[in-house]
Amino acid sequence: MIDLNLDFSGLEDIARDLTRLSKAENNKVLRDATRAGAGILREEVIDRAPVDTGKLRRNVVVVTQRGRSGEITSGVHIRGVNPRTGGSDNTMKASNPRNAFYWRFVELGTSKLAPHPFVRPAYDAREDEAYAAAVQRMNQAIDKVLSK
Repeated sequence: MIDLNLDFSGLEDIARDLTRLSKAENNKVLRDATRAGAGILREEVIDRAPVDTGKLRRNVVVVTQRGRSGEITSGVHIRGVNPRTGGSDNTMKASNPRNAFYWRFVELGTSKLAPHPFVRPAYDAREDEAYAAAVQRMNQAIDKVLSK
């Protein structure tokens, strides 16, 4: 998983506007902004993912979470994790359409399979665009909330 962690500390105008919002409004703005950036990365991961059956591409999703200290993060995930253990779910049937646990083997390779990186190159290619999309969405969301 590649998380898009954005540091807005250098953007004084945005930081000042965020302090004017309620906690719920602030969370919504941050959630929208991080999801916008992660969406750009998701598109690129899907474009670069190898296609055999299409199952790998269908299981690339954006997931948003709240951390223990209250920060909001969005990242690109590839489905196929066992929710009980957090590890790869090899117990699910291979025919399950929501199980693409094998993406790690494709990305990193194995002793019998050459690596075919697609996640890291996608991040490297569109990192700046994702950041710009997040900042733009944040500005739009702040303006929308403050215009009420």
